Amino acid sequence: MKTSIIIPSRNEPYLIKTVNNILITATGDIEIIIMLDGKPWETELSYDRRITILRSEKPMGRRKATNSAVGVARGEYLMKCDAHCAFAEGFDEVLKADCADNWIVIPRRYELDAPSWTILDQEPEEAMFYIYPWGDPDRIRFACRPWRKRALERKEILLDEDMGFQGSMWFMAREHWDRLGKMNENGYGSFVSEPEEIGLKTWLGPWDGAVMRNKKTWYAHWSKPQTHWHAVKGKLGWIPEKEWWDGWAYCADYWMRNRWPERAHDIEWLIEKFWPLPNWPEDWIESKAVFADMLQKET
Repeated sequence: MKTSIIIPSRNEPYLIKTVNNILITATGDIEIIIMLDGKPWETELSYDRRITILRSEKPMGRRKATNSAVGVARGEYLMKCDAHCAFAEGFDEVLKADCADNWIVIPRRYELDAPSWTILDQEPEEAMFYIYPWGDPDRIRFACRPWRKRALERKEILLDEDMGFQGSMWFMAREHWDRLGKMNENGYGSFVSEPEEIGLKTWLGPWDGAVMRNKKTWYAHWSKPQTHWHAVKGKLGWIPEKEWWDGWAYCADYWMRNRWPERAHDIEWLIEKFWPLPNWPEDWIESKAVFADMLQKET
């Protein structure tokens, strides 16, 4: 069965290296769909029958670019990755072999030194948790961070439940994507909270889904300390800073206040499932009510 690999790209310096790496390391039937989002466009991609290039002169943002690329995908499986990633040999077949039709699957993640295209000598990311959204009331966000303690405690579990994931790569059955519906292109803005939206829909929806970490394979993402946001012109690369923080605040408000009408579980169910969470206060439910009122007054 075919895997469609989606790569949204806006003037990405390592797009060609990422595509070439996938062509070398993938061992199954794949297609690569590149959405070149806004000029200038890449022009140096070599011809390969497995590559489809889509172009949009007007910048769309990561969410719409991903939705648009999925719209032409032909695979029974979907994978999305950033345009600055490297992969283990046979990653696609390993992920496909352990992917139920109601899962999102993520490999272990290493840090990539993109200029030299080498893997940094660091422990891989193998578990994540949602940070307490109101740790800084001036910058509310509901996002995932590495969970080192859980990763160490469950190191021998090679296919394990994970609370969330970092948005640079995900893998799922096309059936599951269609079930979730395309990503919201409005409230979150054009860029942020992709893994939060699809991950939380997977956990909380009426299909008994799960986010799973497959440690039998890996990918490597451009190292955050090298700050790839600053490698391209413009604050944060893709979007204005205000849109960035407004999107995070929308995400916190939407999910912490259980606004999704199709949910079978409330957010409390997921937090309880993985409790205790690092840096979350015991009285988080009471503080949720206080900050929910603050968010409501702001909007």
